[in-house]
Amino acid sequence: MYRDNNLVIRPIIEDDLKPLWELMYKEDSPEWKKWDAPYFEHKAITYLEYYANKSTILDQEDKWVIEIDGSVIGTVSYYWEHKPSNWLEMGIGIYNPDYWSGGIGTRALCLWIEHLFNTLPLVRVGYTTWSGNERMVKVGEKIGMTMEARLRKCRFYNGTYYDSIRMGILKEEWTELKKSDKLIVNIGQ
Repeated sequence: MYRDNNLVIRPIIEDDLKPLWELMYKEDSPEWKKWDAPYFEHKAITYLEYYANKSTILDQEDKWVIEIDGSVIGTVSYYWEHKPSNWLEMGIGIYNPDYWSGGIGTRALCLWIEHLFNTLPLVRVGYTTWSGNERMVKVGEKIGMTMEARLRKCRFYNGTYYDSIRMGILKEEWTELKKSDKLIVNIGQ
């Protein structure tokens, strides 16, 4: 578990399943999906369908819950782009719009990056987003990430082409950033 004041990231437990389902899969078109890769299909599922997969959700290393003041609001995650070379990509979802644009995602992502660098043999972490999600691009910039790639007009959504954007930070850059006191988060465990 990692904490920054009232924000916690931690492994998912059984009590988190219902709130996560309500945030992620209860609705066909949740508000968050307009920003999180909306060009990929999303569909609602029943709680029983979600619960049936609990063994792939609970206490996993690659997906943790984000909570504020004890309420579940989202998740942080990672996947291996290429495990033999330790190329990992991470993600974040703040599913409750009440917590958008207030720095919660930035703080949660900083805690997740710290966890990943502390527990895995990584030299870099990064994520991929799209140019339609300007908040996600700004999060990367705020925490010292570099825009490593901009693939032009390769995401099509609502009649418009958008760019795919890759952001990343090296472990030595993260270490220097923490030493400089420029991080806006108080990383604690």
